[in-house]
Amino acid sequence: MEATATEKTTFSKWDLADYINTKEDVEGILEAALEENDTELLLAVINDIAHSKGIVQISEELNHSSENLYGSLSKESTPSFRAIVDVLNILGFQLCVKPKMQTYETVE
Repeated sequence: MEATATEKTTFSKWDLADYINTKEDVEGILEAALEENDTELLLAVINDIAHSKGIVQISEELNHSSENLYGSLSKESTPSFRAIVDVLNILGFQLCVKPKMQTYETVE
């Protein structure tokens, strides 16, 4: 059926948390966010992952209130490195360091 000029099309809000189902999903999303070198994107992704796994459950494992965790992971906050590491640890991940791929020769 074609939409006429008077019919409205509605869309539901897309939420990444609805599409995170496996540990491989989490790993791929985290790696992609880290490759962007965008701290706001990384925080948003960690927030989405935490929501997909359950903020209340994660906050209980961290001995924090869920409100505190919501606040720590919100766009308006600047969470501590410790908070990020703790959430990733609860999710079953750790941060790793590896050399960046260089696209130019290093001058010595």
